[in-house]
Formats: sequence, structure tokens, C-alpha cells
Amino acid sequence: MTETEKMGKMSRRNLIRIGGASAMAASLGSQLFNSQSALADTNSQEAFSNLTADGALKKLMDGNQRYVQQKRSFPDQNQGRISELTNSQHPFATILGCSDSRVPPELLFDQGLGDIFDIRVAGNIIDDAVLGSIEYAVAELGVPLILVLGHERCGAVKATLDAKPLPGHIGTLVAAIQPALEQVQNQSGDKLDNLVRANIKMSVDKLKASSPILGEAVKTGKLKIVGARYDLDTAKVEIIY
Repeated sequence: MTETEKMGKMSRRNLIRIGGASAMAASLGSQLFNSQSALADTNSQEAFSNLTADGALKKLMDGNQRYVQQKRSFPDQNQGRISELTNSQHPFATILGCSDSRVPPELLFDQGLGDIFDIRVAGNIIDDAVLGSIEYAVAELGVPLILVLGHERCGAVKATLDAKPLPGHIGTLVAAIQPALEQVQNQSGDKLDNLVRANIKMSVDKLKASSPILGEAVKTGKLKIVGARYDLDTAKVEIIY
């Protein structure tokens, strides 16, 4: 074997060694990153469980600000978070929102898995099933904040304003929103947006008045119920009630 062939063979061996070392380092780095991520998620989950209502609301609004500015952090979405949530959940907020496909809470508040207890129904109305779901979130999961989230140009609200015959069970949505319409009949300004806002406020008041579980939690300071409006044009959430 010539001297050149020997040097080539040694170079190949060195490359193999370097490649193996690099792969091992990458693997160890990945394991360390995943471990740190899982730890961060655990610490985050513990922090969430200790959030007050005001802290929970701030966390949501900070997330919406990131969403508006297109600086989303996509929290709580890695493998560590998935594993952490297999046996329990500790959401820091309950959101009663509209089913509208343009208003997904986790996205517009820049939150992740296990952060929000979602209840979505067209027109963000309240019936027995919705009320029971919210009571579960408060009584069993200890959620400190309920946010009723309506939105600009809501279809269910517009149908109520239009007062046209509707097929199937769609009319039940209009019937639920109808009392809010009576409150805004004499208001000036945009009739649809006035009704959107009135419907949000009506839902907040109904939650406080219709459930002893929620009412007692509000009375003792363990729970806050607020109303908010999402603007389809700006992507911004505004607390209105």
C-alpha cells in the first residue's frame, strides 16, 4: 500500500469517527433539549394552576397581543406537554366562544395544549349543556377565569337581527339571542355590532345568575367572569364587560 493510500484510509477513519461523535453529540443535545422542554412545560403547568383570575386574563391578552403582532410563541405544543397531559389537565381559563371557524381560541390567544377549556357554540349562547360544562371546569378543574368571547359580524347574531324564518334547529340560536335584541332596539350606531356586544354581556350576566356554583365562586373571589369581543379585521380581542 502506498503512502497516499494509507493517508486516504486514515482520513476515512477519522471522518467516520468525527461523524459518529457528531451524531452522538446531536442525540445527547436533542435529549437534553427535550428534557428541558418537558421540565419547562411542567413548571409552566404548575404556574398555570396557581394563576389568579387577573393573571389568567393577562396571560390571554398577552397572547392575543403576540397574535396581532405576528410574534406567536406556540407554547405547550411539544412532546413533553403531550406526555404531561395524558393523566390530568389544569387549564387556566375557560372560554365560551362562537363556533365560527375564524375564531379559534388557542390560535388567537397564542396558547397550547391543556391551557384553555374550550366551549364553542354558535352565537356563544348558554343552554344547560353549556352551563354544565362550565360548572365542571370551575368545580372540578378549579379554573379561575371564564371569558365569554363574541366576535364582529357574528352570523347567529345577524340571523337574530334579520328575523327571517330558519330551517331545522337553527331557530333555537336566534331564540337564545332574542332577549339581547330587545335591549338594543333604541340604540344608535351599528345595529349588528350593538347586538353582538349586548349578547356577550347577556351571556356573562346569565352565567352569574343561573348557576349557584358559579355565583358562589364569583362571590368568594375564586372566579371572575368577563366578556370580550374579537375583531375580525384587526385580530384584536377587546374586554367589553
